[in-house]
Amino acid sequence: MEENKTQTAETTGAGVRSLIRETIEEFLKREQSKNEPAYQAELLEERKRREQLERRVNELVEENKRSRQQAEEADRNASIRAELQKHGVVKVDLAFKAVKDEVYRTADGRLVARGEQGETALKDYVGQFVRENPEFLPARIPGGSGVTTGQRAAAPGGGSVDLEKIKPGMSAEEAERIRQEIVRVASQTLRGA
Repeated sequence: MEENKTQTAETTGAGVRSLIRETIEEFLKREQSKNEPAYQAELLEERKRREQLERRVNELVEENKRSRQQAEEADRNASIRAELQKHGVVKVDLAFKAVKDEVYRTADGRLVARGEQGETALKDYVGQFVRENPEFLPARIPGGSGVTTGQRAAAPGGGSVDLEKIKPGMSAEEAERIRQEIVRVASQTLRGA
């Protein structure tokens, strides 16, 4: 009988433990179900924040990439223009437009151009371009249509005409003297003297 009492006490103790365990588990499940919507909402909010941050980081990466490309392009253009000026090119903008599409930057950062001989250093390419296109250099012989050699034309009597003094409202004597000088220079030019 004592054995039965011991077994019954153990069974009752196990039943009580099991009942307590079930009660605790049920309580935890209820608490979890109460808190779960709040956790879900918090998780959803965190996911939205993370996605916004990822989008912003991607935008910044793209903006940085564009800025670097613009900086590299500006540096490339400045280097080309500087090299053209070093070679004495007067019409830099026009020459730049002619050569810019052939010049690119290598992986190691050098500026080279696609030439007839293949990849050529920028300095050599511009030098060859200038030799092949001397019209971009300053004129060798000054003169031509509309070019004057100076501001004063010498008269045979030692007099001269100051072009800066020709203006409306000048004295009649000065205007007549200038007209006579112009007639003299024009007649000499027409005679070839």
